[in-house]
Amino acid sequence: MPAGSTSGAAPPPTRRPAMRHDAGLVRLRRDRSAPPDHADDPLARALRHELDGEVRFDRGTRALYATDASNYRQVPIGVVVPRTIDAVIAAVALCREHGAAIVMRGGGTSLAGQTCNEAVVIDCSRHLTRVAIDRDAATADVEPGAIMMSLRRAANAAGLEFGPDPSTSDRCTLGGMLGNNSCGVHSVFSEFYGPGPRTSDHVEELDVVTYRGQRLRVRATDAAELRRVHDLGGDAGAIYDAALALRDRCEPLIRSRFPDMPRRVSGYNFPDLLADRGCHMARALVGSEATCAVILGARLALMPARPARVLAVLGYPDIYTVAAAANAARELRPIGCEAMDDVLIQRVRRQHRDRHGALALLPDGNAWLMVEHGADSLAEARAAADQTVRLLGPRRVRVLDDPHHRQLLADLREQALGVDAFDPGEPDNYEGWEDSAVPPARLARYLRDLRALYAQYGLHGSLYGHFAQGCVHTRIDFGLDTPAGVERYRRFTADAARLVVAHGGSLSGEHGDGQSKADLHEIMFGPELVAAFDEWKAIWDPDRAMNPGKMAAPSPRTSHLRLLDYHPRPGPIELAHGDDHHDFGHAAVRCV
Repeated sequence: MPAGSTSGAAPPPTRRPAMRHDAGLVRLRRDRSAPPDHADDPLARALRHELDGEVRFDRGTRALYATDASNYRQVPIGVVVPRTIDAVIAAVALCREHGAAIVMRGGGTSLAGQTCNEAVVIDCSRHLTRVAIDRDAATADVEPGAIMMSLRRAANAAGLEFGPDPSTSDRCTLGGMLGNNSCGVHSVFSEFYGPGPRTSDHVEELDVVTYRGQRLRVRATDAAELRRVHDLGGDAGAIYDAALALRDRCEPLIRSRFPDMPRRVSGYNFPDLLADRGCHMARALVGSEATCAVILGARLALMPARPARVLAVLGYPDIYTVAAAANAARELRPIGCEAMDDVLIQRVRRQHRDRHGALALLPDGNAWLMVEHGADSLAEARAAADQTVRLLGPRRVRVLDDPHHRQLLADLREQALGVDAFDPGEPDNYEGWEDSAVPPARLARYLRDLRALYAQYGLHGSLYGHFAQGCVHTRIDFGLDTPAGVERYRRFTADAARLVVAHGGSLSGEHGDGQSKADLHEIMFGPELVAAFDEWKAIWDPDRAMNPGKMAAPSPRTSHLRLLDYHPRPGPIELAHGDDHHDFGHAAVRCV
C-alpha cells in the first residue's frame, strides 16, 4: 500500500468563471444534446502540461462519459486518465486550483448515477490496476482501477477468496466497489466464513486524498492512531476531531435508525464509526461514492477459499415460497443463495428463443432458488447440498456438480440485469427500485407488499436477487421517457421507500444511493441524520467539490434523466435484428 504523506491545507479554491455553484452542484451550460468542446480550456491546458496521463476534454470523450449504467446523464467538464497515483493527486490539485468539481470513475457500471456529474472525471480503470496478495496475512493491496475479477484470480491462486462479487465483476473496479459498498452473489460466503457481506467489511486500510490535498492512511482508530493522525499536521487532526464529535453527538440515532441487517448499504456508513465497531474511519468512508475523498489504494481482508462447489437448484410454486426457503437456507451456511421468478425466466425465454443452455437445467416450478455450497472436497459440498434439499423441501430439484452446468446457471443469473431491461414487444424496464433490502426473515412479506404496490401503480417488474440476505433486484416499466412516467416513478419510489423502511429495511442493498435514492434518505434516516450526512461531507469536503449532488444535498432523483430530455439524432448504425427497432441508441440503453 502506498505510504501516506501529508500536505498543508490549501486556501479555498478560486471558482472557474464559466461555472456557477448552486446548492452544492457545480454546473456548466445546459446544452446537453451537443456538449461544447473544452479542449482549449485553461484547466485542460494545465492538466496536459503537468499531468502524467491522458487529458480528454473533446466533445466525443465527454459524451461517452456523460452516462453510466444508470438512468442519468450529465456531461462532464472533461476526462483525465492518470497513469500513476501521483498523477491522481496532481489532477485533484489542479482541479482545486481552477475551482473544478471532480468525480471518480471505474468501470461505469454504477446503477444509481454515482459516476455522472458536471465535473472533471478521473478514470483510474486503465492504468491503476495493481493487485498484490499477502498469502500469510490473507490480505490484498489494490489500486482503485483494478478489476474485481483480477483480485479474485490472484486470491484464488493463493488459496484465498474475496466475497463481494457483483454480476459485473469482469469489468467493475475495486475503486467503484469501495465507492458504492458493493456486495454480490458470494457476499453470503463472506458473511458466514469471512469478515462480512459488504465491501466495507473487508477493508483494513484506505489511502485517500481530500479535495484540499490532505493525504491520509485511514483505518481503525484507537488512542494511538488518533495521536498519529494529529502528528501528521495539516487538516488531518481537525478532520478526525470533527468526525468523532459528530459520531458522539449522533450515536443514539446511529444505533436506532440504521437497521442491523446483512445488506444495509444506504447512507454514509456511520455505524462503523462506533467505538464497539473499532471506530473504523476507513470503513466509514466506504460507500461515500467519492463525495468525501479520493481513494488511492486499499488493503482488503481475504478468507480461505472453498474450491469444491455443488449447486442445488430448487423449484417452487411462487417467489414468496422461495423467499421463505432462502431464509431457512441460512441455517446451512451456503456460499451463495440466489432467487429468480417466472417473470425473469420468461423474459430470458423470449429473448433467447429457448436456446439458453441454462433453461434446460431448471427443474419444474414457477420460481427457483439456487443454493451453492463450497468445501475442501466435492463429497463435503455434495453432502451439504443434499442436506439443503432435505431441509427446504422443494417441489422439484436438481443437484449439479458439473462445473459447466454450474457456470451456465451462474451466467444466466449474471445476465439477468440486461435481459430484464428489455422484453420484446413490451415496455422497457428501468432501474429505480433496483436493490432494496430487508432482514431475510421479513422478505416474503415484503415481496407480497411490493407486488401489491406495483399493482396500485399499474406497474410490472420481475423479482430476483440475493434472497438469503434479503436483497431484491427488479426492473420496472416506469416509462422514464415521458413526463407522466417520470411522475409515476417519483410517487412510486417515495411509497416504496416508506414500505421498505416499514419492513426494517434499506433503500439500497448493494448498489448505493447515488442520485436515484439519496433524496429519499429522510424517509429512512430522519431529518437529524440527513443533516449529519451533510455535516460529514462538509468535514471532508468543505468546498463541496467532490461529486456534488450525490449522497449529501442530493439532486432530485427526477433530474438529469437521460431519456426524458436527451434526444440525439439517429445515427447511421442499423442493427441486424428488429427487436431493438433497428435503433442503436435503444439497444445501448440496455448496456449495464
